[in-house]
Amino acid sequence: MFINASTDNIDIAPAWERADLDEVKRLAQYPVALVGDVQARMGIMAAAIRPVTPAPRLAGTVLPVLAREGDNLAIHRALDDARPGDVLVVNANAEINRAVFGDLLGEICLAKGVTGIVIDGAVRDVEELAGQGLAVYARGISPAGPWKNGPGRIGYPVACGNVVCNPGDAILGDSDGIVVIPRRDLTAVVERTLAQEQTEQKMREAINAAAQLAH
Repeated sequence: MFINASTDNIDIAPAWERADLDEVKRLAQYPVALVGDVQARMGIMAAAIRPVTPAPRLAGTVLPVLAREGDNLAIHRALDDARPGDVLVVNANAEINRAVFGDLLGEICLAKGVTGIVIDGAVRDVEELAGQGLAVYARGISPAGPWKNGPGRIGYPVACGNVVCNPGDAILGDSDGIVVIPRRDLTAVVERTLAQEQTEQKMREAINAAAQLAH
């Protein structure tokens, strides 16, 4: 633990399987919008979940956390077991008047190899987080700090931005927003994304050719 607090009231799920990071990296070459399209435009988080740092691209696997409103004890505990490539996905009950994540937790994320943070709630220390180079998404920003009392849950499915995020699912983010890909569907989504990109590239080429003929 990075704080002096009891976590007896934090429920931690058994170990789970994570999506293959090589497959995630392949998919991360493409826009979130395109990946969402090939998933029948499902799995895209609500528009209220927005990047709050200037380098928003993220790719990794879901480390899900359910936190009490305005309380980040569960987030601290989750980072104890975080693995490189994890993305912290927090249901903070959409509370935006008290931040549950800031620059000190950002430093811990960097040390643990966490590749991004997505919070259905509020963050603070935005300038410091931007300087760290972290990709951080949130519903809001508030200077008010959190409590550290719990309770919370780690490693169980959570709703974030109106999307159910299961432990180990793939997750991607860019300037448009966030898309979640079920772990079991990842290979198929990669293949469909590649095919759709080729289709759209042909459309672009046809548009450019028509434009040149018009001139």
